[in-house]
Amino acid sequence: MADTPLHTLSIDHGVALLTLNRPQAHNALNRALRRELMDLLPALDADPAVKVIVITGAGDKAFCTGADLKERSAGSTADMIDERRQVMSKWTNAVAGVSKPVIAAIKGYCMGGGFELVLQCDLSIASDTAVFALPEVTHGFFPGGGACQRLPRLVGYQVARELILTGRRWDAAEAKSLGLVNRVVPLDRVLDEAMETARRMATFPTTGLVQAKRALNHSMEAGLAAGLRFDTEAWVACMHSDEWKQKLEGFARNERKA
Repeated sequence: MADTPLHTLSIDHGVALLTLNRPQAHNALNRALRRELMDLLPALDADPAVKVIVITGAGDKAFCTGADLKERSAGSTADMIDERRQVMSKWTNAVAGVSKPVIAAIKGYCMGGGFELVLQCDLSIASDTAVFALPEVTHGFFPGGGACQRLPRLVGYQVARELILTGRRWDAAEAKSLGLVNRVVPLDRVLDEAMETARRMATFPTTGLVQAKRALNHSMEAGLAAGLRFDTEAWVACMHSDEWKQKLEGFARNERKA
C-alpha cells in the first residue's frame, strides 16, 4: 500500500483527468495528498497542453469524504492549528484559484471537505447514487474549508444555514434541485459525461474560458458596479488574442455559405 500513488493523472485532448486515489479511505484528503494537489494544480494551470481539468475519486463508493480524521486525531492540537494556518488557508482556494475550468465528477459519498472541494470547482456532475453532507458540527467543529463562505453565495443563507447547522445528508436529486450540482446521471455515465463536457470546452479558445472564469469568480466578491468594470477589462484581455478573430471569421464564412 505504501507504493500506491495518492493520485493519478492523465492528459488527453486538452483535458487533465485527476483522480484522488485512496479508495480504501473513501479518497479522504490526508496531509500528503493535499500537499501533492497543491503542487500539482499550479503546474496543470501553467501547462499549455491542459485546457480543462476533471477531478474525480477512485472507485464508485466515494468522490471524497473530506479530511482524514484518523490522521487528524493522531496529531496534537498544536499540530492541527499549525496545519490550519500554514496549509489549509492556502488549500481553501487551491482549486478555485486555477485559471482554467475545473469539473468535479462525483460518485458516491461527497462529504465534509470533499464537498468543499466541489464548491471550489466550476461545474459538477454527480451520479444518482451520490450522497452529500457537511457533518462537521456533529463532531464538534464546523466546515472551515470554505463552505461557510461559498455555500451561502450559491444557495442563499437560509439553505446554507440548514445544511451546515443540522449536518444532515442530502441525495443527488436534492443537490440538483438546490443548484449544488449541474447534472445528475447514472453511476456508469458520470466520468463519461464529465469528460465529454471537458473535451467540448477544450475546443474553445483558452482566453475566453480563462477570462470568463475570472469574471465569474470576481462576481462572488465584488458589488455590481465593480464587477461590471472588471468584465470590461476581462473582455479587453480576450481581444489581445487572435483566437477570437479566427473563430469570428470562420463563423462569417459559414454564414455567407448558408
